[in-house]
Amino acid sequence: METIQSTASNIQPASLSSAQGGSELQLVSFRVGTEEFGLEILRVHEIIRVQNLTRVPNMPAFVEGVINLRGKVIPVISLRSWFGLERSAHDKSTRIIVVEIQGNILGFIVDSVSEVLRISNDTVEPPPRMGKVERDYISGVGKLDSRLLLLLDVDRLLSESEEITCSQMAKA
Repeated sequence: METIQSTASNIQPASLSSAQGGSELQLVSFRVGTEEFGLEILRVHEIIRVQNLTRVPNMPAFVEGVINLRGKVIPVISLRSWFGLERSAHDKSTRIIVVEIQGNILGFIVDSVSEVLRISNDTVEPPPRMGKVERDYISGVGKLDSRLLLLLDVDRLLSESEEITCSQMAKA
């Protein structure tokens, strides 16, 4: 099983911006579809290769199933499904990012993990507001040279009822 430490050969550190005076965010960047997201590295327990998932009946479409990770049952969520994108076959780049949300350990299936990077807080802007948004799980947009990084706020990703569902799956 591959963890974040052993994937380091696949993750290239980004060059640090000259953030003088401002604090920095340390992020794991990953792709879902054509978009690049960032997640605070302190929230990431580990990154593993996709393994066989056990499907659980009557779960929301975005819940792919559960895995056994060192004796713990972990619910796994497809961020592709969550974001309303077409499902795609898992390939050698597909990973599960294991995170903790409100005391629950969950896995997020992503298309690929890109790099561990640091960005200055000065380069992060609030997400654009366009109409009424049901859930605000994008906490900001980081500007990196020629690309934008959507910063994911995992604490606001799931609704309370979805958190309860995932918690019950882990205890089953």
